[in-house]
Amino acid sequence: MDISTILAHIDSGHIALPEFQRGYVWNRDQVRGLFESLYRRHPVGGLLVWVTASEGADHRGESQLAPGVVKLLLDGQQRMTSLYGVVRGHAPAFFDGNEKTFTGLYFHLEDESFTFYQPMRMADDALWIDVSELMGKGNAGIGEYYTRLSSHPEKSQRMGDYIARLNQLLSILNIELHIDEVTGADKSLDVVVDIFNRVNSGGTKLSKGDLALAKICAEWPEARGEMKNQLQTWSDAGFDFDLDWLLRSVNTVVTGEARFIYLHDKGTQEIKDGLAKATKNIDKALNMISGRLGLDHDRVLFGRFAIPVMVRYLDQRNEPLNEFERDKLLFWYLQSGMWGRFSGSTESVIDQDLSAIEQISGGLDRLIEQLRVWHGSLDVEPAHFHGWSLGARFYPVLYMLTRMGESRDWGTGLPLKAGLLGHMNALEVHHIFPKSRLYRANYNRPEVNALANFCFLTKDTNLAISDQLPENYFPQVEAAQPGSLASQWIPTDPNLWKVENYLEFLEARRRLLAEETNRRLTDLLHGDTRWLESRPSTVSSPEPVSQVEILGGISGDVEELVLEELQKWVEDQGLPRGILAYDFADDSTGVQKAVFDLAWPNGIQQELSQRVAVLLNEPTEVVLLANRAGFRCFTDPTDFKKYVLDEVLSQSTLVYGVDAV
Repeated sequence: MDISTILAHIDSGHIALPEFQRGYVWNRDQVRGLFESLYRRHPVGGLLVWVTASEGADHRGESQLAPGVVKLLLDGQQRMTSLYGVVRGHAPAFFDGNEKTFTGLYFHLEDESFTFYQPMRMADDALWIDVSELMGKGNAGIGEYYTRLSSHPEKSQRMGDYIARLNQLLSILNIELHIDEVTGADKSLDVVVDIFNRVNSGGTKLSKGDLALAKICAEWPEARGEMKNQLQTWSDAGFDFDLDWLLRSVNTVVTGEARFIYLHDKGTQEIKDGLAKATKNIDKALNMISGRLGLDHDRVLFGRFAIPVMVRYLDQRNEPLNEFERDKLLFWYLQSGMWGRFSGSTESVIDQDLSAIEQISGGLDRLIEQLRVWHGSLDVEPAHFHGWSLGARFYPVLYMLTRMGESRDWGTGLPLKAGLLGHMNALEVHHIFPKSRLYRANYNRPEVNALANFCFLTKDTNLAISDQLPENYFPQVEAAQPGSLASQWIPTDPNLWKVENYLEFLEARRRLLAEETNRRLTDLLHGDTRWLESRPSTVSSPEPVSQVEILGGISGDVEELVLEELQKWVEDQGLPRGILAYDFADDSTGVQKAVFDLAWPNGIQQELSQRVAVLLNEPTEVVLLANRAGFRCFTDPTDFKKYVLDEVLSQSTLVYGVDAV
């Protein structure tokens, strides 16, 4: 079937996209490469379609299917979406992605190259042809370009070549693409999804969550859209979650289980009700975590897989929590984050915790006791603040103490409590001892970026302090804002404010931070401190934290900016963001071993591709540790981008005609 006919069938509803397909993930380089291959008549591969009755066929988008049978694209979505977008000048009805990816493709008549619109380069050059405009006008467009070129006498001598090239470009629509069909009454959704994954083994396959969502969308086509709209609402509020995470919360509400397989036999109404309940209770959980603990944005929201457990508890409770229940639930959430409860096998741990709260009466006590048996003592010691970098396990704890307590800004004296300043963009991480001064004094990177050297201030105050040493600016702060230093747990001994005594300063501040954390934990328990007492002798204690060296970590603002830009680039490719400052921990004990700068612990294609870590300026030990844990490691952003394009998006296979879904 030629390309023109295929596009017409998409318009008429004879060809569509199945609901379980992911969105459009190609980038401009891939679109340009496709048109270069088509123009030069290189093979670009065929299509695979599922032929099924249009009545009841679940497809993407809101357009109507043609009566009778419909062909749903299993392999070829990216190519056909790109072709449709450029030829028609707009996206097809089933489109879900970034329309700018194929908007503004131009062709140069002299060197026969394809480039996206560049005003400075293309201005006053009649040889640049708008591909969408030509495709839309057909032969009439060739006539218009002939007239346009005729007004440039210096180009008339090449007119024959130019017209031939315009015809070759336009005749892309006549290229025949082979179409294989999956047919038969035995081809159920499960069978077709399995075929889809086998065919696309080199492209973007479906995770367990995708498979569960595919089955849901088979009966409730709007499900994906409603979930994505809700995720966007949370993103606008500063919390970034993905579909798998939301579906996990729906799963716990509907089934009381973590594994997606338990959703497969649930009806549409059960799923709709479950999504409504999950959404409502996620909002409750986030409001509690943000309002009571001050963890008010994604960067400090650790232990996010504790939230599906909280959602189940809140749904089963089915009435407002009193302050004692609320704080006990938050105590468990906080402890889960501090000790990395969900760093390992997420599903099995969630199932254990769901079992503990199966009976609401006494459920919170069982939940906390289970955590203590797993970890040991739940009290905090100074050594727990021994980490360094923005990825330290206790970084969110430091932020929480600032927001939850009496901390005040050193410039204005204003309180930094939750709800008064908004999200993190109102506060900045401040190095108490300036990095430049510490490096000059020969301290190493972990020492310079020690967690105990961090505090949070307003931007103006941070800029005003600049690179002054504490021995110079602390007296000024204390004189202008008495008590504000102590409000941020600064040791009062002036000798510790000198750069030569920096390590002693860190130890003293760690003690103050540990004391404050335990005080806040005690407050959450409202006097029921049995879980903060010494661990039972029958419980084997984990490796002493003071002897555990935490490797790796984001060294500072510049490195974090590079990583954030890399996150944005990945997102622009239509792929999920990674975890910034990923807490790598022992699966069995939850003991933190290292901080990986940026990681996809389940693979960029979740649960289907290799684990990936980006490690910038890290020592060999960190890279070896990540490699042993099964991570594919990249120490250079350029190498990582090449991996994404060549292996995840399968850009390099385009010349052989293979489509990345």
